[in-house]
Amino acid sequence: MNGQKFVILGAGHAGGRAVEAMRMAGFEGAIDLVGAEPHLPYERPPLSKEMLQAKPDYEFPFIRPAAYFDEQKIGLHLENAATSLDTKGKTVTLTNGDALPYDKLLLTMGARVRTLPIPGAELDGVFYLRTLDDSRGIDGALGAGNRLVVVGGGFIGLEVAASARARGTEVVVLELADRLMGRGVPKIVSERFLELHEANGVDVRLETGIERIEGDGTITGVVLPNGETLPADAVVIGVGVIPETELAAEAGIEVDNGIVVDELCRTSTTDVYAAGDVTNHRNPILGKSFRLEAWQCAQNMAIAAAKIMCGEDAPYAEIPWMWSDQYDANLQVAGMPDSWDDIVYRGDSSGDAFIGFIVDSGQVTGAIALNQARDMRLARRIMASGKSYEAGELADEGISMRDLAKR
Repeated sequence: MNGQKFVILGAGHAGGRAVEAMRMAGFEGAIDLVGAEPHLPYERPPLSKEMLQAKPDYEFPFIRPAAYFDEQKIGLHLENAATSLDTKGKTVTLTNGDALPYDKLLLTMGARVRTLPIPGAELDGVFYLRTLDDSRGIDGALGAGNRLVVVGGGFIGLEVAASARARGTEVVVLELADRLMGRGVPKIVSERFLELHEANGVDVRLETGIERIEGDGTITGVVLPNGETLPADAVVIGVGVIPETELAAEAGIEVDNGIVVDELCRTSTTDVYAAGDVTNHRNPILGKSFRLEAWQCAQNMAIAAAKIMCGEDAPYAEIPWMWSDQYDANLQVAGMPDSWDDIVYRGDSSGDAFIGFIVDSGQVTGAIALNQARDMRLARRIMASGKSYEAGELADEGISMRDLAKR
């Protein structure tokens, strides 16, 4: 195997961790890492948090310095992307015309932002947030007295709003749905975060879209469907992402809301693997497939895929988990329940700290925690155990979470 060549398409978080894992697994063959951005691999959570908060002495952390890739003999192909994939000839062609042969290929291209086709979207001062350069652009638009309109009340939009308020920026959030973070949290959590943002001076407009963006070269305002104009110096649009599946689909690899992979990160094509946001992957713990945009999936699934490519036979099997930091509030979500109805709360759900569970036929299939990081760690252990629990004992604070996890 050490005479083989691995190629990784996507030099973000997943690609960077995969390279590390391959070398740590003892693979000594050639590795080429291809990425469209000019930057070394990095994690994305700081882009909406620390990068925008102007913290003193903050230095953006890359996964590894440039010297690491030289030492490990990793072929870096940055500011490049794959234009075609020949799975029969096992060759990837790049935008600069280079053709890279491979024995095994890992697809970690992630996702791109979903854009809004509205008048004025091309003006200076209109931003999306996906890359380090995007974050740097938004950072330059924040500050005391500046006016920001955030389109989208999901995790990213609200994190940007919280970071902007920490800088003294005036912020309006527009959310088309009737509540914040509606896709991923129960209604009571949406209400708590609405109160949190309003208490911090954010003007939140629910059930409100955007008609157009106005300006002469540079943005001056946002026009709502009712005709109202919101003065603005910048707009950040956060309305979701789309997995980068076109290359795979054109190569005949199965795609269905992501590149379809099994629990061993294998695609429908021999010697082609995929990991991270770009995948619709099979979770053996939950017994279903889904696509997940989360730090954990980008990192741990990429590590698992790298080890599998190096000869290990351990499936990627983890309880899905994600978090969001907004102001001094830490929100964590685990599992993929079909619904957040009938949630069982442990602690006062109207207070500043609680955890809630979804129980289905005795199995804990979901957990959500506000400012309860320790309990969430134990909840994830409970979920992974597959053991049966009753709603009453989960809600009973007289029974410690540690004792429940030790069962």
